[in-house]
Amino acid sequence: MGPDGAPGPAVPWRKVLWERQPFPDNYVDRRFLEELRRNEGLRHYRYWAVVKEAGFVGQQLSCVAIFISLWLYMEQGLLSPETLLWSSLLCALLGYGLYQSLTVQVESGCETRTRLADLQSAAIFLSFTFGFSPVLKTLTESVSTDTVYAMSAVMLLAHLVSFPYAHPSPPGSLSLNAALFASVCLASRLPGALHTFAMLSCALEVFALWPCLLQRLRENNPTHFTALCVGVCVGGVGGLGSQSPGGAVLLALALGSVTLLCPLLLVRLQRHKDNIQGPWDEAEIHEDLNLLN
Repeated sequence: MGPDGAPGPAVPWRKVLWERQPFPDNYVDRRFLEELRRNEGLRHYRYWAVVKEAGFVGQQLSCVAIFISLWLYMEQGLLSPETLLWSSLLCALLGYGLYQSLTVQVESGCETRTRLADLQSAAIFLSFTFGFSPVLKTLTESVSTDTVYAMSAVMLLAHLVSFPYAHPSPPGSLSLNAALFASVCLASRLPGALHTFAMLSCALEVFALWPCLLQRLRENNPTHFTALCVGVCVGGVGGLGSQSPGGAVLLALALGSVTLLCPLLLVRLQRHKDNIQGPWDEAEIHEDLNLLN
């Protein structure tokens, strides 16, 4: 049948372009829809699998809450910079040891980064941060406190939005830069230069090193990864609750929405997905790169 419903000629129609046929250009026959395919290659999601993947988003939100809680403790004088520095150093050593134990050499010929190189990088960063701490402490003296808080909130939101949740190792430059910018703004409102140094060192550990360790743990031990995400979420709610009960409630609602409600909506809406493929689609060229060698 033609597109206008009129019967075609007795000559059989062929789907070719190099022959002249007694059919209009937009003619199709009854076999046209026989090649229709629906939802080809559709990935079916399972609820708890999606919840586990959403746990990375929830724990990153909790990391921001933990960082803000530590800053509030230092601003109120409830946490000394020495305590934060020694705690950060201990957590960094434990995390580095765990990361090294989870490291797997994929190719036998590849060269792994040595511990001496890691120590040199850490020493250089800590030296520069400690040296510039007095400068960073006075960096925002001419800026009002409300503006500093507003900039910090916007930058932390940009960190959460631009964070590469699929492949967070190494962290994305925009996400990490936004988090460090917010850390500098908040640290400049602390009492002394040592407070600023301790806060920036903690920020690097939370926003740069921790995602790399968590990604390695997700690849090698998914069970421990899930338990650790739950622990971080509980710690974030508890830490924020000690300073602001209302903020802890909002964080708990946000975590419940991200990790439980959104995966449920994704699984429920998946049944309404209807993609069709057929001969009307554009041609796809699949090259075999092995033939070029």
